[in-house]
Amino acid sequence: MSDRAPAGQFIDAAIGLLRRLRDEEADSIAAAGTLLADTVADGGRLFAFGAGHSSLAAQDLVYRAGGLALMNLLAVPGVVGVDVMPAPLGSALERVDGLASAVLDSSPLRAGDALLIISLSGRNALPVEMAMSARALGVKVIGVTSVAYAAETKSRHASGTYLKDHCDLVLDSKIAVGDAELTHDDIPAPFAPASTVVTSALLQAVMATAATTLADRGIEPPLLRSGNVDGGHDWNARVMEQYRDRIFYRH
Repeated sequence: MSDRAPAGQFIDAAIGLLRRLRDEEADSIAAAGTLLADTVADGGRLFAFGAGHSSLAAQDLVYRAGGLALMNLLAVPGVVGVDVMPAPLGSALERVDGLASAVLDSSPLRAGDALLIISLSGRNALPVEMAMSARALGVKVIGVTSVAYAAETKSRHASGTYLKDHCDLVLDSKIAVGDAELTHDDIPAPFAPASTVVTSALLQAVMATAATTLADRGIEPPLLRSGNVDGGHDWNARVMEQYRDRIFYRH
């Protein structure tokens, strides 16, 4: 570890990753934003799924000031965040075969919708099966993952494949295997994970692309406003009423 303060090192590492996304994932971000815009324009619905800490980036898209009102969270009991007790149970559920299919069977997902699946490693059974099953339903799938894991880890799905292998589009977060940006001579484990801030920024870049793509086509993007500014609640009520058949978090 250098003499520079660790806070500065971490922020520099995150900035470096964000610059890589800007420069290396521009085409993929544009394609993902266009796919979401196409889905909205064609009457489809938008969903996001992530397990464990990957769920944080998914949740950041839902009922979000400045975000698309049509983005819904596809929740799997026990794996959304770290609210399940004991916490390791959530990690165990990610490796359970059949769970994704059971969730999709009882979800509102249908052909013509779009699903963002966020999984840093992309190696567990849940995100792999989620992508496979969703595409079989006619759902367009955008995978958000670190492609490096496929080269450096072993898949935990029976097929031996990864999330990236079952998507219409893949966004590579560029996060290194292990998700820790810093080391220290006196600390035995690497530390300071950057996946949450980087993945959230990556997805907001996609949302910005989707919104402007709709606007360029003469379609007002169904955006939400902050409830903490004057008129925000009235604006949101109008948008949610207009698109009530495509919004599931309000019921």
